[in-house]
Amino acid sequence: MVRLTIPDTLDGQRLDRALAVVAEAEGLALSRSRLTALLAEGAIIGPRAAAKDKVRTGDVYAITLPPPRDPVPQPEDIALDIVHEDADLVVVNKPAGMVVHPAPGAESGTLVNALLAHCGDSLAGIGGERRPGIVHRIDKDTSGLLVVAKTELAHAHLSRLFASHEIAREYTAFAWGAPDRSDPKLAAVEGAAFEPDGWLRIETQIDRDTRDRKKMAVRPNGRNAITRIQLVERFGNGDRPAASLLRCRLETGRTHQIRVHAAHVGHALIGDPVYARPRKVAKTALDVETRTAIETFPRQALHATSLGFSHPRNGEILQFCADLPPDMHEVLTLLRRNM
Repeated sequence: MVRLTIPDTLDGQRLDRALAVVAEAEGLALSRSRLTALLAEGAIIGPRAAAKDKVRTGDVYAITLPPPRDPVPQPEDIALDIVHEDADLVVVNKPAGMVVHPAPGAESGTLVNALLAHCGDSLAGIGGERRPGIVHRIDKDTSGLLVVAKTELAHAHLSRLFASHEIAREYTAFAWGAPDRSDPKLAAVEGAAFEPDGWLRIETQIDRDTRDRKKMAVRPNGRNAITRIQLVERFGNGDRPAASLLRCRLETGRTHQIRVHAAHVGHALIGDPVYARPRKVAKTALDVETRTAIETFPRQALHATSLGFSHPRNGEILQFCADLPPDMHEVLTLLRRNM
């Protein structure tokens, strides 16, 4: 535990800023963001409690510093759904709720921790200590297929394929409403157009949202992103469907790309806590059980269904598929009662 006292030169300043200044003067490596996190965790005790509170001269704050974290992820015995494994790579069907690699706030219980236990020393050091073997990722609350390199050969090969967009990736999603070629609103969306084969092609630039750095947004001068969406089934009574089942193909792989693009064309994913506003379905559109299921679905309804690429050692084309997880399968069953 360390104690920091607010000097008169910082009287009236925000608590987080004042503590950062005092900590630096004391030779402590505590950034403003780290102090804000410690405040949120209840690890700082003093006269004020919130980061934005104004301090007073003479205020004393006791900070309980947690033990330093090991920078190298540790093996953890976590069950994995292994779809394929050989000497060079492993393909995993990741469950929703599992983070791919350790990050602040998610230092354990990740796919990397599980893979280190499963693969042993063969994975260590490939692609960096914090992300051994990881060549791509899917969001914590997205389920489905992910390939991990077990050798330097595989890491280099797969990284090149992802960089050149030579990986075939398809996702299954549930969305609000349904994309329709005849929808005038959709026709006016920048970067969206239906192709002759019926796929909706969306090409925009994606970058960090200027108002919320945890979100992505369609923004000029961002990184180019291309998604193709195909309507598979629509659900609900009346002229305007309440929900739809979509196939989504990635040509690029930007953060949150499918979720951002689905919202961009007016059909955000069901359950998406970031890019979809809360919805209430009309009572005449779906039965009560189905309405409740989609209105309260606890995550973005997105599953990495298929993954295809060439093997790093012999060039053989590999193709893998993963069925819908139980939560999405249950929703699909309910929705199909309302077709």
